[in-house]
Amino acid sequence: MDLLCTAYVDSSDDEQKPMSGPLPEPETLDLPPYKRPKPEYSRYPLVKQNSQHVYCPILLREPPVPGRYVSKRERALTCPSFSTDPDPNQNPPVTSPTVLGSISESDLPFDILSSLRLQAAGRPQISKRLPISLYSHSKAVNAIDWSSSHAHLLASAGMDHTVCIWNVWSRDQKKARAFRFHNAAVKDVKWSQDRLSVLSCGYDCSSRLVNVERGIETQVFKDDQPIGVVKFHPDNSNIFLTGGLKGSLRLWDIRAGKVVHQYIRKLGPILDVDFTNNGKQFICSSDVSGGNVSENYITVWDVSREVPLSNQVYVEAYTCPCVRGHPFDPCFVAQSNGNYIAIFSTSPPYKLDKYKRYESHGVSGFPIKCNFSLDGEKLVSGSSDGSMYFYNYRSSVLIKKIKAFEQACIDVALHPVIPNVIAACSWSGDVSVFE
Repeated sequence: MDLLCTAYVDSSDDEQKPMSGPLPEPETLDLPPYKRPKPEYSRYPLVKQNSQHVYCPILLREPPVPGRYVSKRERALTCPSFSTDPDPNQNPPVTSPTVLGSISESDLPFDILSSLRLQAAGRPQISKRLPISLYSHSKAVNAIDWSSSHAHLLASAGMDHTVCIWNVWSRDQKKARAFRFHNAAVKDVKWSQDRLSVLSCGYDCSSRLVNVERGIETQVFKDDQPIGVVKFHPDNSNIFLTGGLKGSLRLWDIRAGKVVHQYIRKLGPILDVDFTNNGKQFICSSDVSGGNVSENYITVWDVSREVPLSNQVYVEAYTCPCVRGHPFDPCFVAQSNGNYIAIFSTSPPYKLDKYKRYESHGVSGFPIKCNFSLDGEKLVSGSSDGSMYFYNYRSSVLIKKIKAFEQACIDVALHPVIPNVIAACSWSGDVSVFE
């Protein structure tokens, strides 16, 4: 028991005896020096960082002892590195190299803008600033197309892998956009009817939808073969038709991003396609497919049933690089490599009109295209001699010939608002707009 009491007894419980005499001085302990001396700061000077003035502490101390550890914080304070360049980790403003100029109507001269608006209101007014030459493509231009919703914009597709958007009457930069999303030659380009977008196709086995305003690619439709032609459905801009250079015919839905109809037949390369006015049929032109060389040159298809309605529309031994439906009458024309344009009915049995043809221009193996005027009374065709030929649709008589280029004039596109304005492109890469 005495041992337990001795073990748990606390010395603080004992009464302190009063000390007599002077108090002893407290002992001083020699503490070791701090491992890291406390930094001393001067006033915070102004330092320019990221184009802004900020206060930065500058450390004032003795030179470091060799071999002593220096922390990251101390190193940052002793050796501050400030750059006047923007922080690469910050999000830079989004700029696209495809955007080269303005696509706005505000950049147009007043008389041109008035002309477009008066024409839309049904009051003709002719522009006097033509012709206009547009230079950018380094190789042949395969197709051109006017925008129906933004009538001052023209699209062109070339063999140099480029799609260009032209603000034709701009006072500053006429080439507003240059898209190089294709990695091979671009064969065709079409404007969407209800959005500021273009659809293009080419030898890279794809069709690409591009937002023109933002200059970005929004959708890619991959195929298993090079695509030679694209065409939007006349009643639904979410549907488009593609023709492949190995004979494929596919109807795509932009919303689903996939094929909704496929038209299977042993065809050669698809040269051109076009819908009839009611949108229920389409006409396609193809190259030689073997067997009977004249069979399948021009085929009429039912859009929804995926069946051919006729495959012996054109029985002559010439390919047709272009087919175009008339805007009002139940007929269509086909550009023939026999150096003439033939005309057919869009009603069964799709007969060829043997008493009418347009034959003053030349094709000579080039992919020469043709188009109707807004009122359907004129038919305009390119030509291998570099000229544009204007025919009377009713009588097939040649009205006018305009020399446009030194090399072959490949495509012609009449303006959707001003009836006397026409654009053309050449095998040499030139694009021009004429009155």
